[in-house]
Amino acid sequence: MRSTGDGLATGDPYPPPGTLARAAAEAGGGPAQDASPEQIGYRGPTACAATGITYRQLDYWARTGLVEPSVRPAYGSGTQRLYSFRDVVVLKIVKRLLDTGVALQNIRTAVQHLRSVGPAELARMTLMSDGATVYECTSPDEVVDLLQGGQGIFGIAVGVVWRDVESSLAQMHGERVDTGETLIGHNPADELAKRRNRAV
Repeated sequence: MRSTGDGLATGDPYPPPGTLARAAAEAGGGPAQDASPEQIGYRGPTACAATGITYRQLDYWARTGLVEPSVRPAYGSGTQRLYSFRDVVVLKIVKRLLDTGVALQNIRTAVQHLRSVGPAELARMTLMSDGATVYECTSPDEVVDLLQGGQGIFGIAVGVVWRDVESSLAQMHGERVDTGETLIGHNPADELAKRRNRAV
């Protein structure tokens, strides 16, 4: 395991699970809808619903530069931020790190590192933390080594977060970046409601 000197430890990647390899190979990764993933953005309320954070947190993190929207920032009143799939994954990771008591400065360092790695690497990564330092593990052996060294208290399998966000966003509305068209997510509950309304 290598240390990057910025509070993160790195190592060599191991083969990704089959479903993540397909998703991660696409630039930007994310749910499969009519548009390619890099052409889909998610508004703030959708990002909040998919990650379990409040809009106030989302706004604060964007204003302080912790997690800024990569698709479209807000410019004054009346404009809405658009977050990429990757942004939403990072938001969910930040929430989990904060919930476990990791210091904000260490989270900022981790976010910078998460933004610097490619989608395939991101999907295969496991983040471990002892509460003070966040470590990147890319193989099961690294996780075991970290735990045996007494350094790891908790871990976040980024691939699991990736799939969780992918599943959540597939049921929510997105927006095409190029046209502004709203993409309706597939939500089985909405389908049942539509059928009930037709029967009346």
